[in-house]
Amino acid sequence: MTQDKPLFGMMLMLGFCVLAPMGDSIAKLLGPTIPLAQLLLVRFAAQVILLLPFIWWNGTRLHMSKRVLKLTIVRTVLHIIGIGAMFTSLRFLPLADAIAIAFVMPFIMLLLGKTVLGEHVGPRRLAASVVGFAGTLLVIQPSFANVGPPALLPLLVAVVFALFMLVTRQIAKDVDPITLQAISGMMATPFLFGLVLVGFTVDMPALKIVAPSGPEWLLLLAIGVLGTCAHLLMTWSLRFAPSATLAPMQYLEIPFATLIGWLIFRDLPNGLAAVGIAITVGAGLYVIYREHRPAKSQLI
Repeated sequence: MTQDKPLFGMMLMLGFCVLAPMGDSIAKLLGPTIPLAQLLLVRFAAQVILLLPFIWWNGTRLHMSKRVLKLTIVRTVLHIIGIGAMFTSLRFLPLADAIAIAFVMPFIMLLLGKTVLGEHVGPRRLAASVVGFAGTLLVIQPSFANVGPPALLPLLVAVVFALFMLVTRQIAKDVDPITLQAISGMMATPFLFGLVLVGFTVDMPALKIVAPSGPEWLLLLAIGVLGTCAHLLMTWSLRFAPSATLAPMQYLEIPFATLIGWLIFRDLPNGLAAVGIAITVGAGLYVIYREHRPAKSQLI
């Protein structure tokens, strides 16, 4: 068993909070010129290329039971939809706003845990979920006024990734994380390649493929590397520190996204969105606090 090293685990999670919005910012840069299917294809193909050497080095067998295989297929489809929705939203929304809206996910997971898994959720955590969702609506409101329905895409991201996490919970103990990610990449890559081929026969801009310029090739590869490395940092962080320690740190992704969005795009949340972000973060931290209190306190 890996010995707990909380500080090291926190540093790994900090790395995730930096790399994840960096990858999203590159997707935002490429969005106007590179079709969505091509972005996703490179993202998942890079995941396979990066992770297969780890599989080979460890001598891990790429074998799954039928149950785990079916759930992995569902998980992979959710992963594609979630990343696709986030990349699409970034064509319309500031980076920080899109990520902040997507952080309604912990509240959705709480409600799904109650309704789907039958987990107990006390009234205080339900109230915090309502408050957090209200904060998210404050972030959505100015974006919706500016761009319309695309402002709702990060909500789709939140729902999809909440389901993604619930499915992952069902198979996490059966499959090594690196193996799971490698197999997911191997499932996603041929599917996305097929979509790109379909793009040659139908008039759907999102499925087209274009010849990137030299700098665009580098940025495309960076999306795959950053996305894969960010996920691995998050996974590895959980080996060295308890989730109760790491969960609040995930909200650091929002200020990092705000900083990156300002440096690259000169975007900053407006006053109403900033208030909404603060409310969402506060409610999310309260939910995390309640989730990790002793069992007796969960009854209230």
